[in-house]
Amino acid sequence: MAASRLPAAFLRNLSRPSPRSHIQAQLSLSSRCLALTRPYSSDEAPPPPLLVKLKGDLKTAMRAKDAPRLAVLRSVLATTLNASKTSSPIKTDVQLVNLLRKQARSQRETAEEFRSAKREDLAEKEEAQIKVLEEYANSSGIQTVAGEELRNIVEATMGDLAAEGVTGKSALGEAMKRLFAPGGPLEGKDVDKNEVSTTVRELAK
Repeated sequence: MAASRLPAAFLRNLSRPSPRSHIQAQLSLSSRCLALTRPYSSDEAPPPPLLVKLKGDLKTAMRAKDAPRLAVLRSVLATTLNASKTSSPIKTDVQLVNLLRKQARSQRETAEEFRSAKREDLAEKEEAQIKVLEEYANSSGIQTVAGEELRNIVEATMGDLAAEGVTGKSALGEAMKRLFAPGGPLEGKDVDKNEVSTTVRELAK
């Protein structure tokens, strides 16, 4: 098979660093992730409960040598740490669940690429991590809204806008704003914003 047809993730595997440098990199990443477990000062908002669980599970996974869980936790905590240094830090369980869902979607695509390249072993590794991501998202306590339930909520909001004379393209931005506004029907819910946007566009036609 030509190299150009192999998935990018597979090609990256071919150029991995030496075992020694790989181990050093993993230790460095673990140290940065464990740094997130430091106590918060009284001036800081308390960390979201799910983040506290992820931090605790990292230590447990390291002791158990649970490779799929370790890979997931290191990645998620590293992303959370990086986000804390930006203007958009992850401060809520809803944001964390969105991150978990997004990462699961990305790794599902990668698994499909590996399977297309006849690398079932690498596809299975991705799928093992996807199971961990979904486990945390599903046990987060955050209500998931999708499918018919989501469509009904969007329809109700679009109906309110129509009653106010807001229709067509003018309703697109206003609908998204109302759906996710404080007190809105999707505030604090686990939803795929792409699905919400698609549904809003369909109903605005």
